[in-house]
Amino acid sequence: MKRWGRAQRLVHGCARAVLTLALTIVGLLLVTFLIQRAAPIDPVLRVVGDHASPEAYKAAKHELGLDRPLYVQFGRYLGDVAKGNLGKSTSTGRAVSEDLREYFPATLELSTVAIVLGVLLGIPLGLWAAHQHDRWVDQLVRVISLFGYSVPVFWLGLMGLLLFYAKLHWVAGPGRIDDVWQYTLQAHSHLLLIDTAMDHEWAAMRNAIAHLALPAALLAYFSTAYIARMTRAFALEELGKEYVLTARVKGANEARILWRHVLPNVAAPLVTVISLSYVTLLEGAVLTESVFSWPGIGLYITNALFSADLAAVLGGTLLIGFCFVGLNTLSDQIGYWLDPRVR
Repeated sequence: MKRWGRAQRLVHGCARAVLTLALTIVGLLLVTFLIQRAAPIDPVLRVVGDHASPEAYKAAKHELGLDRPLYVQFGRYLGDVAKGNLGKSTSTGRAVSEDLREYFPATLELSTVAIVLGVLLGIPLGLWAAHQHDRWVDQLVRVISLFGYSVPVFWLGLMGLLLFYAKLHWVAGPGRIDDVWQYTLQAHSHLLLIDTAMDHEWAAMRNAIAHLALPAALLAYFSTAYIARMTRAFALEELGKEYVLTARVKGANEARILWRHVLPNVAAPLVTVISLSYVTLLEGAVLTESVFSWPGIGLYITNALFSADLAAVLGGTLLIGFCFVGLNTLSDQIGYWLDPRVR
């Protein structure tokens, strides 16, 4: 009977999560559709030109389906998105879906390396700061976190290029890889670290890492500041509870208390923090990609904005929105299984 009740709760929870996800995605699609229709750019004129005759304008409008009711247009839009048709970019002349397949992996690679570094540094720093509450270590971590929130990312990027690239020559310059390998590598996944490893191009991999190091470290610093700050806040709350006092009375050392007792109890909210930080890196790397000429989704959307390329802007926005919704749902489910109190 207990197993049946547990299975029912599991089915209801999964159904509720799927329904919430579906409604959120439909809402996101509705918002992008309405933005597209409310924009001051006439899509018909982008097709026929400013000097087209009224008959040509009317025929093009009918062919695009823009003379139909809004709900019909929205249904057609849903069908196009479901088939992967996000329109055609006027700035590149290609389908937006093809552009996103080429540009998004660069942002994904950069953000993934940054969030891994942020987690590896932020969680230990946050736990250490909580353990050393109001001591110099705690103050130092708080200053590092505050600096990460306060300094403009473009300024820090320019200073990093000036120091580590122009002066010290420790890293490679802007771009994703040198031109000598740019057009010779096979684009299996558009993830350079994976593609170079698959083709055993170790020299190209070292060059890609040299280009990746500085922008990834810059983004990792901002994610480290956020993760360390939140880890410290969660750990401080747990360190004041009775089970920590009990563990200390039993003779457990502080490292065991932090890693074996405190960290598992803050794992669920930390998953949400890491997920939000990851999404922020995916959607907020625009300035970093602009400074480092990194050919990712941020640079693609920026160039599309300057070119008034509405289809490319909305396609990129939609992709980032899908990432946000998917990661948020995934973090909720992981938190559900990590924390029995939530269940």
